[in-house]
Amino acid sequence: MKCPFCSFYDSKVIDSRPASEGTSIRRRRECLECKKRFTTYEIVERTPLVIIKRDGTRQAFDKSKIIKGMLTACEKRPISMAQLEIIADDIEQELRGMVESEVKSDKVGELIMARLRDLDEVAYVRFVSVYRSFSDVETFMDELNKMVQSKG
Repeated sequence: MKCPFCSFYDSKVIDSRPASEGTSIRRRRECLECKKRFTTYEIVERTPLVIIKRDGTRQAFDKSKIIKGMLTACEKRPISMAQLEIIADDIEQELRGMVESEVKSDKVGELIMARLRDLDEVAYVRFVSVYRSFSDVETFMDELNKMVQSKG
């Protein structure tokens, strides 16, 4: 590690401890040349997660898009922003835990639907109606009937 004071290329670690809730390591270092101390942080480098859209285009994963879609579905429902953020974090963690670094958007949609179904039925139906873009009332009713039958 290059010293930020004298640019010498060697330093020793004096102290290490977890930082940012265990997602990084904070290291106190001392330059072997000028003896000044400085702090460095070590974090895990994540491979980019790419979403393959229905039209075949690819784009970087964006957790805010998941939250935005759920916010729309949960409008005027008793669901907190913290709950939606937890769901989005869980989905991101599940996607990153997969072997592939490219995931079809359908998979993301299915994960969102599963979580909303457990959280709030109305939000679930709203999300499904947009996500699956029902072409008629009968298709929409079929989905509602499936939901009702699975509960009973």
